[in-house]
Amino acid sequence: MRVISVANQKGGCAKTTTAVNLAASLAETKKRVLLIDLDPQANASQWLGASNPAKTSFSIFSSKIPIQDLIQPTQVTDINIISGHQDLASVEKVVANELGVDFLLKRRLRDLNPKDWDFIIIDTPPTLGLLTVNALTSSGELLIPVTTHIMTLTGVAQLINKYNEIKEVLNPDLEILGFLPSRVDTRTKHSKEILQSLIDRFGNKVLKSVIRENIRLAEAPSFNENILIYDGQSGAAKDYRELAQEVIQLGKSYAKIKKIDHSE
Repeated sequence: MRVISVANQKGGCAKTTTAVNLAASLAETKKRVLLIDLDPQANASQWLGASNPAKTSFSIFSSKIPIQDLIQPTQVTDINIISGHQDLASVEKVVANELGVDFLLKRRLRDLNPKDWDFIIIDTPPTLGLLTVNALTSSGELLIPVTTHIMTLTGVAQLINKYNEIKEVLNPDLEILGFLPSRVDTRTKHSKEILQSLIDRFGNKVLKSVIRENIRLAEAPSFNENILIYDGQSGAAKDYRELAQEVIQLGKSYAKIKKIDHSE
């Protein structure tokens, strides 16, 4: 079971779009996916049609309800969800007197049977607060969607600082899965320059997959459909299918490296 946080505190970076459509593309390959929505805006939950207000990720932090009881089905086969809720905005007040608040989600995830899921995808809020820290502390991998805009690079630097802090203090197993270029307009010089800047700075941590700007991708949430359902023949659907394959292959590479290290 791989646990992947999708994070970037910069708004408009296609974070939720990535979480939903990556989940859909993985499910299309028959992977069993649990999406955990930690964003108070709950856009991923609305997108996937999760509507039960009694079963939300807020209860992970505010109650003793078994985490299995918070899981809801979606309209997509092989995708289940623990939905977000606006009450997540007050979670820091709710857990103020708890011990080990950075590990609350991690402790709850231990109650899940790893054999039930191939992937857990965590959609995080556009902040670096307690919810994002819990997500990163609980994850093995961090996927960072990055739009090809100059202001995005500033946000990436802040996230990397937080990643390094969490890796050093809270979760030494956390690795960067990759930087995902998103909303890329291949027709503009600016997009190409920012993409090259990312590659120059982060090298092979920039994924080969690129999510191009696409009107069909922007339309899909209005119909509560992921891009594979809304327009499975679109360029955006092709991009996310390629991303899913790259994520799967990177997981195999990690497993091979760990096996070699163990044998040594």
